[in-house]
Amino acid sequence: MAAIGTARKPSRRTAAVDAAESVLLDWFAQQGWQAFPFQREVWQRWRAGESGLLHTPTGSGKTLAAFGGALLDGLAGSAPPSPRLQLIWITPLRALAADTVRALRVPVEALGLGWQIAQRTGDASAKDKRLARAGRVDVLVTTPESLALLLSYADTAESLRGLRGVVVDEWHELLGNKRGTLLQLGLARLRRLAPGLRTWGLSATLGNLDEARDVLLSGAPISNEAPHGALVGGLAPRPLTLETLLPPAHERFAWAGHRGLAHLARVTQRVFEAGTSLLFTNTRLQAELWHAALAAVWPEAPDTLALHHGSLAPALRQAAEQGLRERRLRGVVATSSLDLGVDFPAVDQVLQLGSPKGLARLLQRAGRARHWPGEAASITCIPTHALELLEYAAARHALAQGRVEARPPPRLALDVLAQHCVSIALGGGFDADALYAEVRETHAYAELTSDDWQAVLDFIVRGGSALESYPDFRRVQRGADGLYRVEDRRIAYRHRLSIGTITSDGMVAVKFLRGATLGAVEEAFVGQLRRGDVFQFAGRSLSLVRFEDMTAYVRIARSRDGVNPTWRGGRLPLSNELGREVEALLARGDDSPEWQALQPLLHLQQRLSALPGPQHLLAESLLSRQGRHLFLYPFAGRRVHDGLAALLALRLARRAPNSFTYAANDYGLILTGANDFALEAAALNALLTPEGLDVDLAEAVNLSELARRQFREIARIAGLLPPSLPGRAPRSLRQLQASSGMIYDVLRRYDPQHLLLALAEREVRSRQLDVAGLAATLADLAARPLALHAPPSLTPLSFPLWAESFRGHLSNEDWNTRIARAAAQLEKKHG
Repeated sequence: MAAIGTARKPSRRTAAVDAAESVLLDWFAQQGWQAFPFQREVWQRWRAGESGLLHTPTGSGKTLAAFGGALLDGLAGSAPPSPRLQLIWITPLRALAADTVRALRVPVEALGLGWQIAQRTGDASAKDKRLARAGRVDVLVTTPESLALLLSYADTAESLRGLRGVVVDEWHELLGNKRGTLLQLGLARLRRLAPGLRTWGLSATLGNLDEARDVLLSGAPISNEAPHGALVGGLAPRPLTLETLLPPAHERFAWAGHRGLAHLARVTQRVFEAGTSLLFTNTRLQAELWHAALAAVWPEAPDTLALHHGSLAPALRQAAEQGLRERRLRGVVATSSLDLGVDFPAVDQVLQLGSPKGLARLLQRAGRARHWPGEAASITCIPTHALELLEYAAARHALAQGRVEARPPPRLALDVLAQHCVSIALGGGFDADALYAEVRETHAYAELTSDDWQAVLDFIVRGGSALESYPDFRRVQRGADGLYRVEDRRIAYRHRLSIGTITSDGMVAVKFLRGATLGAVEEAFVGQLRRGDVFQFAGRSLSLVRFEDMTAYVRIARSRDGVNPTWRGGRLPLSNELGREVEALLARGDDSPEWQALQPLLHLQQRLSALPGPQHLLAESLLSRQGRHLFLYPFAGRRVHDGLAALLALRLARRAPNSFTYAANDYGLILTGANDFALEAAALNALLTPEGLDVDLAEAVNLSELARRQFREIARIAGLLPPSLPGRAPRSLRQLQASSGMIYDVLRRYDPQHLLLALAEREVRSRQLDVAGLAATLADLAARPLALHAPPSLTPLSFPLWAESFRGHLSNEDWNTRIARAAAQLEKKHG
């Protein structure tokens, strides 16, 4: 970071500055507001040329805090003549971009600044896109991907040189993924073009705020008083009321499942006790199911109920958002697509179906209701099965203690770096040494070695040693002047279509025969349908007419019966922070309504086995018709449990030949042996060691196959897989798999040290298997005494794991029916 001097308050301020602040504060007063101290602090630091991170709860005035400094510049006459690009506002969502444009225009128009505010995203108008590229706007609202696209044009550099500041909204949503990495590279380029560029991030509360600031501000101007950049705290967290919608005492609680439709009547009643309600679900399937269920009993006009999730067409999502703003809707069923900071002050209550699986997500969703400074946040949770009550009570306690999850940022994502290098080669070319120094200014690539940098250059110039014979992989050329450029217009066109790190391969558009597009579902789902089959999507019953060119043409079906699409990777994992709190709650107890409602189930767990806790590891062994089952409850989350189950299966099989199947959930894992196997606590404890983890894990799971699947995403980001061209049919998932698989095999055979192969294996270990988390869990478990019990039947804790192990088994009954019957039999047996 470059120091700019001191941030001490000047003893005398100019009359223009005083007058500007007076005008801005007068406007605040006209709205019935008073500027908060944190807002004025950010304005002052902006005027002093500083950068920083503002963390404050949703709905506390962060937009005006970040924009106020630029407004003061304009009012004081220190802003450049209009129109001249002076501020870029980065947002993670296109829908949020449109809302931000509206929010920023309000003070600009009220203060008579005459600024042009435009949007540059995939949804922007052609006019806005032209103005953005020419720099003929004052404030540009865009996304990380659209910023990267702007940087790929040589003629944008001149307009960016006058840039005075960048604001990154919802930085916590970008910090922990490759979109944030791409943005770090874009910010480094902007800082080279406009030295002294101020950078401000806006974030909800994080468990790693200092790191979040350091990642964002690496290379940004700082002050002597804040050598790492300013970290400004806003308002205290809004008071949060968490209520659980409990059934009557005589009503049976589901032991497993994810639908929660038994609460339909209670939820409907709760919705109509308020003006406008948001019902959040964790998956798109849940959203479709609950929208259909509510629609079947909805007592008001059908158009007062809406659906919102990421697979719906933009027009449908925008209609739901506008309906919320205009208060025309009584209810919206939504997924995380409405988590972020789109302002809906008209929302009166928020309901959460199932566990939110994370503290930060719970806070974010609760903040959607009464989205105004000073208003308390509240959320009503609807359990889909009994054990989710533990997560509600644990979340309430953890949030009261001020705990929330950290979001660790990725490092050395060389696929993103390769994409960025091609973009900069397109945007006028680059000198290798200068760009190397520039990217090392970022947190993501601060540890980039010269060897890895040379490998990236070699990759974009010739694809690596195994691919250099193929012209499509020779994308960048080094000229006689030493600069790296893209000379081929066809490569330039294809690269710009590929910019970004969001992959949506294998998605099929769902479209009426004559009319609008409804959204997209996965190819595997549509491939199972026959002509005339009915399915539920976008809140409608649809009949498949034909499937061609990755488009499913449909018409409205009369029947309300039909299958629901499923999406891969839909289930949210329990965060480690919340998982540990659940385990601690089971050991210490609670006086919450949820804990009281669970007493019959917890007493049964104790009678049959024992309760888990952080001071010991609970294990249960049970013999059934399927074989010997071993249940373990580390409470380390599904990803760690998946790896741990595979590891234990291998280590147990080494002791005595056997075949194991396994399954996992957020609380624990189940191992089932084809042959009975003897178990002693000491022997089992000896297997729970981190020693030999790398070797055993490589043998326990097919790392090569996992890396092969991960490689497809990496190859797409790095530019090895050409995009689908406009006007042509998108490629199917099978075609993408074949293309990426062929490249993967060629590299494995002829260039085994290729940088993208190494990256694929590293991401499998960190993202899919969480090897670091697994090692930490094993070290923790090895230090605990093991409590091995042999219950006479499945217990309340083991039943969901046993049920999970039956997913995918062939049967003429659906999973929910089988599990409900088994649960009823157990409850009858144990009274």
